[in-house]
Amino acid sequence: MATKADARATGQAILTAFLDAGAALVETDILQPAGTLLDLYGEDIRARAYVTADPVRGEMMLRPDFTVPVVQAHMAGGDDPARYAYLGEVFRRQDRPTGRANEYFQAGFEVFARDDPAAADAEVFALFADILSPLALRPVTGDIGILMAATAGLNTLPSRKAALLRHIWRPKRFRALLDRFGGTAPVPPTRTALLAGTAASTAPLIGLRSEAEIATRLAALREDAAHPPIAAEEVALLDDILRLEATCPGALTHLQNLSGALPAIVPAVSRLARRLDALDSEGVDVSDLWFEASHGRTALEYYDGFVFSFLSADPALPPVASGGRYDALTRQLGAGREIPAVGGIIRPGLVADLGGLG
Repeated sequence: MATKADARATGQAILTAFLDAGAALVETDILQPAGTLLDLYGEDIRARAYVTADPVRGEMMLRPDFTVPVVQAHMAGGDDPARYAYLGEVFRRQDRPTGRANEYFQAGFEVFARDDPAAADAEVFALFADILSPLALRPVTGDIGILMAATAGLNTLPSRKAALLRHIWRPKRFRALLDRFGGTAPVPPTRTALLAGTAASTAPLIGLRSEAEIATRLAALREDAAHPPIAAEEVALLDDILRLEATCPGALTHLQNLSGALPAIVPAVSRLARRLDALDSEGVDVSDLWFEASHGRTALEYYDGFVFSFLSADPALPPVASGGRYDALTRQLGAGREIPAVGGIIRPGLVADLGGLG
């Protein structure tokens, strides 16, 4: 395993490449306010953040990631367009012995630009591919936006679609909800009794929900039970997308063929086509570039479009680099003001472990 000095030196070389690509150096505090920021990372990071209580500043956390504080700083008054680069340590708890580090370096590159999101996607990916070319890594791409569009286009209750969209990044929970809303999962007897009004209890109310909140939840469950299941044909189309793994051109053709039956994905598929053209213009060979529609679903929850990873041959290692588009995050941190944004990080320690950049 690379020493901290090796990782820092490798990170400095990566940072120099980012700065040479036109980025401005940005630094963020190691100690970050938790509060609402922690919720933006998603379930995995929330569970692994080092959180502490400060008597003056309230709940604080050791920096688990750079993107959120960089976006927060940019939305507070950054230029448009803007490119940022950074290098520093992030901190994440490990719940069991996995061999993974609790603290490690990240070198990152972020682009905020309104004029051509596809070109920005391609710029970031091509830069990462060029920097990492000595390592012969396997790149994988995906698009969370296509999954979100397909889910939002389902012909069912808005509450069902909202629940599915909340759990895009939790595949097991998403699957369970889709099976339930599609009518293929059995209804638990306790829920049947509850909906029928035969489940009685004299126990006192405990927990955080008020009686009114419980009544509202029960009304929502009854509305759901009274609504017909999502059509099997629609579930099959969504499953088709979820399982899609192919080269980028093959995936694009397949998704275009599905668009007639699922018109809600047409804009997202058009964005994919423009991205592939932009990648080709950047010199990326898209003919063999791999696309997995479910890629990124267990990563950070602020990604809402293009996602990518660079993987080593060792499946036990985390991605050497990863990134994606996070337009909605800029809206959340910009108090309604939004700017298209994309970026990613490289883990210098893993790069050093794999032999370095030469």
